[in-house]
Amino acid sequence: MIEAVIMGLIYLCLVALAVYVFQWVLGQLNITIPEKVMQIIWVIVVLVALLIILRAVLPQLGYRLGSVGGVPINVSGWGAY
Repeated sequence: MIEAVIMGLIYLCLVALAVYVFQWVLGQLNITIPEKVMQIIWVIVVLVALLIILRAVLPQLGYRLGSVGGVPINVSGWGAY
């Protein structure tokens, strides 16, 4: 579980770094992004961060994403459970 959490944190750092570098490069090119757009981008980064953390931690606790009440979700529409 610790390895999954550490890898998740590394991925989060890389995503945050990519967004920050993107913002910095546009600033160096004198292209301004409205503050509201940057807030929306950072909210998306936070939501992705939550998803990465949940995908790393929940399987270790016995939960699976993609299942409801312990029954797998059949996304293909073929066959029965």
